[in-house]
Amino acid sequence: MNEKKIKVAQVIGMAINGGTESLWMNYYRNIDRSKIQFDFLVESTSDIIDKDEIESLGGNVVFIPSYKNPIKYIKTLKKIFKQNNYDIVHSNMNSLSVFTLKAAKKAGIKVRIAHSHSTSNKKEWKKNILKNILRPFSKKYATHYFACSELAGRWLFGNKTYDDGKVNIITNAIDYDRFKFNKEVRTEIRGKLGIKNDEFVLGNVGRFMPQKNQLFLIDIFKQYHDSNNKSKLLLIGDGPLKEQLKDKIKKYNLEDSVIFGGVHQDVEKYYNAMDIFVFPSLYEGLGMCAVEAQINGLPTIVSDNLPSSVKINDNIYFCPLDSVDSWLKNIRFNDLDRCSVKISDKYDIKNEAIIMGEIYETILNIK
Repeated sequence: MNEKKIKVAQVIGMAINGGTESLWMNYYRNIDRSKIQFDFLVESTSDIIDKDEIESLGGNVVFIPSYKNPIKYIKTLKKIFKQNNYDIVHSNMNSLSVFTLKAAKKAGIKVRIAHSHSTSNKKEWKKNILKNILRPFSKKYATHYFACSELAGRWLFGNKTYDDGKVNIITNAIDYDRFKFNKEVRTEIRGKLGIKNDEFVLGNVGRFMPQKNQLFLIDIFKQYHDSNNKSKLLLIGDGPLKEQLKDKIKKYNLEDSVIFGGVHQDVEKYYNAMDIFVFPSLYEGLGMCAVEAQINGLPTIVSDNLPSSVKINDNIYFCPLDSVDSWLKNIRFNDLDRCSVKISDKYDIKNEAIIMGEIYETILNIK
């Protein structure tokens, strides 16, 4: 038996209480920590990172500079990688991983993972300029290629690399028990938010940014609310588009019907308050919020730009973004017993954490 722990540098970049850091926290809580240690490398200006919990689990939080100064970024990471003697550098920064893994190679790290968590959309053309410039270099310093879905894997590493079987799909697993529907919590949260029993709640979870497309969601809700004034829109999150959202809500006279629920570490509670989950993202590597909503038993409507692998039950609907009408057709009261929804276990963290540990051991030739 190997007594030395495998030390993994999970390079997150900017931690904004989003999917990537949540993903690896889920894995770290459930992985065999007698064998594996995670250190989380995050930018010093990050919004939220649970340093206390990470340290209680045996890991560390290491603050790093922004990639926006590549020379300083690479130099600092090279020093950190050498000092901490990592066995694996696992970069979760999509096309930006080229900088991280260049530093890892310079530091002599033998296992360097590039992990694709996202794709792109033509509507974000300015953001895509940098993505598309760096994308061809995504494999340059990597020894292994990971992705959260086939779509994300093909986008970053190319069709040939994917078809040759060189991309390892890593499940964005979560704790199913945490996200299951709870009637008592539903009553608690709806009371806290001032939602009446007879009000129908459309919900969305995500950072307020162009990718998540909440401005389009306001259009959807406006038309739905016109036909059902006993409805509310619950937005869980924050971000740079918040003021634009508020302006549009004011324009439509919806100030009393849209609730900004804020950012929460216990976001699972807020799914319980919703009646349907609406997720019109321009693109997603997977779309973890949609998975969480399905586990809660919510009828879930998502953009057809999401990969089909986001589906884990039969209560999810894929809609195009070219009109509001198809979304309205699928927003209906669904008097479903949420506890009875049959859900695939393909994202269950208890199983996937074991598999993740075995993958790390395999690529290090421990087994």
